[in-house]
Amino acid sequence: MEYNKIIAISGLPGLYELINSKTDGAIVRSLEDGGTRFVSARIHSFSHLESIEVYTVRDNVNLVEVLKAMDSSDEKLPDEKDNAALVKYFQKVYKDLDFDRVYSSDLKKMVKWLAVLKKNKVEIKLEEPEQEETPVTPAEEKTEEPVKEKPAKAPAKKEAKKKVAAKKEEEEEPEKKPAKKAAAKKAPPKKKSGK
Repeated sequence: MEYNKIIAISGLPGLYELINSKTDGAIVRSLEDGGTRFVSARIHSFSHLESIEVYTVRDNVNLVEVLKAMDSSDEKLPDEKDNAALVKYFQKVYKDLDFDRVYSSDLKKMVKWLAVLKKNKVEIKLEEPEQEETPVTPAEEKTEEPVKEKPAKAPAKKEAKKKVAAKKEEEEEPEKKPAKKAAAKKAPPKKKSGK
């Protein structure tokens, strides 16, 4: 199971593995009970764990960094119901968290998610983007000859044809008779009073 396929779904507890996405939702597998189901995108929103960032006193960090710090720590995971214990734990494990903006509910989620990821043996790491281009050495750069661009003749011919066509249209226009103007509407005749 890959970390980049793990998602959190709004309104649903726990973490899910993204099996297949569709235009109107996704097919997911729960990491807690292994059940597979369809989740509608009209009701729920999906968040990949690799795209979640956590507030710190400096720049925001990716959730992976916090989870790795929690995993490598010697501290025992605190009880999820004790908010004070959660704050103390994270002050020891990841001191840079901004506790004014990271709520206790977020701390609870991180503890639960780490336990679920460990249980399912998911390796916590970001996927490195593959580099398609190979670096060019300076010697290779010098051997390439610059390519001279030839002026394009085809567009000039097309422009000339357009100008000729425009002149022909101008010549034809004076021969056409101007369109008649619409006649003004006449007011309905006044009724004569019968005196």
